[in-house]
Amino acid sequence: MIRTAPWTFAAVCVMVPALAGLVFSLADPAIQLVPWYVAVYLLIKSCIFGPTRKMPSPRQVVAFLLPGALLVPLALLNLGWWAGGWLLGLPAWGLLLSRWTRQSPLRPVQLLKFLGLLVLGMLIFTFNVIYPFPSLGLFVLPVIPLVRFAYPGQRLQAAVELLLAIATVSIAFAIPTPEGSWSSPWTYAGGAATVGLMIAFWARGLPRSDT
Repeated sequence: MIRTAPWTFAAVCVMVPALAGLVFSLADPAIQLVPWYVAVYLLIKSCIFGPTRKMPSPRQVVAFLLPGALLVPLALLNLGWWAGGWLLGLPAWGLLLSRWTRQSPLRPVQLLKFLGLLVLGMLIFTFNVIYPFPSLGLFVLPVIPLVRFAYPGQRLQAAVELLLAIATVSIAFAIPTPEGSWSSPWTYAGGAATVGLMIAFWARGLPRSDT
């Protein structure tokens, strides 16, 4: 029997250009960004829970959707950019929840490590504008699926992921830079790619449940 698993890399590819576009749309009224935010959220949910071919439990659904739902009102009240920052860790958060069962509950230490990595990632993403070295992570995206081609049984997934990675890089460079901006969209996309991969790589390395 072929085991299916969340397409976490695909979720990261969805998050990267969406977050870059969100950053350059912050001047727009927040209410206009909510449908876009919801669409990205649901796409990432599909990447995580769809390939497993198992309906997520109600608590998995609530735990996945609740943080985003709570952060949207803060964005509408202009109390911070937390909703967008949460997207950085959303693929990894979905991966953690996909492994959450009664036999294998989420541990407090795992949650603390995830939150610590998310805070670190938000700092990296913020200061990436000044020191853009993490932006090179954008160009790593197409390389990762190429490595998967070496593993039989993963080539179809690798082909889809390669197309997603190329599309992600293309979109990042296609987003126009607003006049007067001293940073380009691909810089934000690169920072998001590095952070998203970092947190997802950590979550992927955690023991998984067979149930």
